[in-house]
Amino acid sequence: MGKINAIITGVGGYVPDYVLNNDELSRMVDTNDEWIMTRVGIKERRILTEEGLGTSYMARKAAKQLIQKTGVDPDTIDALIVTTSTADYKFPSTASIVLGKLGLKNAFAFDMWAACCGFLYTLDVAASMIQSGRCKKIIVIGADKMSSVVDYKDRSTCALFGDGAGAVLVEATEEENIGVMDAHFLTDGKGLPFLHIKAGGSVCAPSHFTVDHRLHYLYQEGRTVFRYAVTSMSDDCALIAERNGLNKDNIAFVVPHQANMRIIEAVAKRLDLPMDHVMVNIEHFGNTSAATIPLALWENESKLKKGDNLILTAFGAGFVHGASYYKWAYDGAAASAPAK
Repeated sequence: MGKINAIITGVGGYVPDYVLNNDELSRMVDTNDEWIMTRVGIKERRILTEEGLGTSYMARKAAKQLIQKTGVDPDTIDALIVTTSTADYKFPSTASIVLGKLGLKNAFAFDMWAACCGFLYTLDVAASMIQSGRCKKIIVIGADKMSSVVDYKDRSTCALFGDGAGAVLVEATEEENIGVMDAHFLTDGKGLPFLHIKAGGSVCAPSHFTVDHRLHYLYQEGRTVFRYAVTSMSDDCALIAERNGLNKDNIAFVVPHQANMRIIEAVAKRLDLPMDHVMVNIEHFGNTSAATIPLALWENESKLKKGDNLILTAFGAGFVHGASYYKWAYDGAAASAPAK
């Protein structure tokens, strides 16, 4: 038996129907379309408004589409991993809820938590599980209901985030020079003061005080986070490119976390890459945290060809950051075409 490589064999996605655009947002807080577009590049975001529905609902929708598109037998799935910062509950895991709703009979499930780097890190963990030979098929889902932790009275953060989910099927192959090729991940560990949710964990348990003082919402010191993100994502991509002989002539796409259009442009500039080689969906989805990268792959699947070189990169709370080199494994145009 030859070396086992881990490849993505399909992509699914889901975004809620409700569109919250900048004009509507400007009636909620003191902001406007020009201010938001100039600073972050977001025109609208999708919001899961139905009462009683959480992250698992979107994750299940994305995974169900993935299963239907790929035609994979659900009984052959070995594991399902959900990466999210907005779990349905403290426990059980969101992944276990999704697995139950999908009716997977032979799989185990767990959550991973790495903020906006969640999908990047989890894809690498799934690849390692595949490469070990212990698993053959794993569903990886990045999903977040960021509207559940955003304070719509805070003009500095409420314009940034949206809800959504993206899912990929990761499978084993003995084909050479394909799939997950390389990765460079780092955690700074000094990011707590600059990006966090103060209450709800074991340090600051829920109470009347925490609710009254709005401590269950996301807090971000924007300028510091922006500076760290630009430097980290750019450096990580440059390192991965140099280590693997990648440049503007052989990189098909960079797939960056969608946090801020100026961050995305800085990464492209560092790699000397034109913007038509960068996957961007921030304008109409906003920052969906762990879902940004798989949603970008889902939206752009038809553009991808077997053997395309991709660099995936992200930055998130912690601070966590990194980049990975992925060589695409199938003809995306055929896979994304509607069934006849």
